[in-house]
Amino acid sequence: MGRVTRKQRWGAVVVAGLAVAVTGLLWFKPWALWVDETVKEALPSANATSQAPTTGGSPSASAAPSPSGPVTVAQGSFVSHEHDTTGAVKVVRLADGTHTLRLEGLDASNGPDLRVWLSDAPVKEGKAGWGVFDDGKYVNLAKLKGNKGDQNHPLPADVDWSKYPSVSIWCDRFDVSFGAAALART
Repeated sequence: MGRVTRKQRWGAVVVAGLAVAVTGLLWFKPWALWVDETVKEALPSANATSQAPTTGGSPSASAAPSPSGPVTVAQGSFVSHEHDTTGAVKVVRLADGTHTLRLEGLDASNGPDLRVWLSDAPVKEGKAGWGVFDDGKYVNLAKLKGNKGDQNHPLPADVDWSKYPSVSIWCDRFDVSFGAAALART
């Protein structure tokens, strides 16, 4: 077995350093902070598939017909946490009775592994709110479709959204909220 030369040691250090740098870049994805993804989804519409069941009597004159279009049942505005985040969030009931979480005018930094979460944690301003959303109960709705614009996320039928008064743009990679909004019933 021969001796390892100084040149070979430096070569090994350079190769190891490059491997660490490439791994770090792939993990952190710093370029995502400068690449915007804009989404422009229209508010979904759903046609009622069936009439409400009736009882044997004649219809009441005071019975209000159900709305034929989307109705906003809760809404809020984003506050910034780890990154500047603005825009509105709405829970919209569609004509068929399903609910959709709608992000409107979203403007946030991009980042790795961003998610849309419903949470039972209260929205706190500033640094105090960065990491609270995974402390209690939360629902990971979906991957954020883009960091700018308007997007819709259907709410699962088995999720009672009213038990989750907050929405967070959550970076799952680093366990931090980019921004969040408190939902207030309308």
